[in-house]
Amino acid sequence: MSLKKTLTIAGSDTSGGAGIQADLKTFQEHGTYGMTALTVVVTMDPDKYWAHGVYSLPVEVLDAQIKTALSTGVDAVKTGMLATEEVIKTAGEAIKNAGTTNVVIDPVMVCKGEDEVLNPGNTDAMINYLLPYAAVTTPNLFEAGQLAGMKTPQTVEEMKQAAQKIHALGAKTIVIKGGRALPTDKALDLFYDGTTFYALETEKIASTYNHGAGCTFAASITANLANGMTIKDAVVEAKEFVAAAIAKGWALNQYVGPVMHGAKSRYGAPTVTIREI
Repeated sequence: MSLKKTLTIAGSDTSGGAGIQADLKTFQEHGTYGMTALTVVVTMDPDKYWAHGVYSLPVEVLDAQIKTALSTGVDAVKTGMLATEEVIKTAGEAIKNAGTTNVVIDPVMVCKGEDEVLNPGNTDAMINYLLPYAAVTTPNLFEAGQLAGMKTPQTVEEMKQAAQKIHALGAKTIVIKGGRALPTDKALDLFYDGTTFYALETEKIASTYNHGAGCTFAASITANLANGMTIKDAVVEAKEFVAAAIAKGWALNQYVGPVMHGAKSRYGAPTVTIREI
């Protein structure tokens, strides 16, 4: 038996809900063999209301990790938290040289629960070194605005404008995560492949236990691409997967509630509707 190989280039969430921990759990649920290249270690201080600490690894250590993983013949790659421009460049050049086409860029710009951009120069670095190789990129509303050089989208029409701008930067498919943040009846994500816009919708889930949802969504797409799905089918299944995970989210402590990565296989998934808009 041979498994498809998936690589995440991302940070470690010590609490286990996001980052490489979420990615590996998601890869496992999708039947792929997950590997990691660690960029940072993120800690949370229980004595200071779960304040985040971000500890970067040396770039040469990251480079050695990526080289190790890619030497095995990786079927799909995703990126997550890349804390500096140098790290983004290192990851982008490695992906370019590997020739991997199943690349999912999750353009993480802040830690969940924090509101300070990790490094303002990272946006330009992502545009220059990552987006040209992205089969799919999965920004949230804030990240979409940053990449598109516009204010944070507040409506579906503004999301469409942002998606077009990001597509022009080289990403083949853009999925902007609107989720519960939009003034719509459903939890809506926008899918754009350069030709057609689709709304991916589920019922809104009344839960604040969504830590790791973005990482989980991108990792699910990555595993699906490795397993041979089309981009559109990969994204739809990923939305099912993460919607189920959010619906069964739980309280780790008084500060954070992670999603449940095994929810879809155990309890089924909410219905995802897809319509052209």
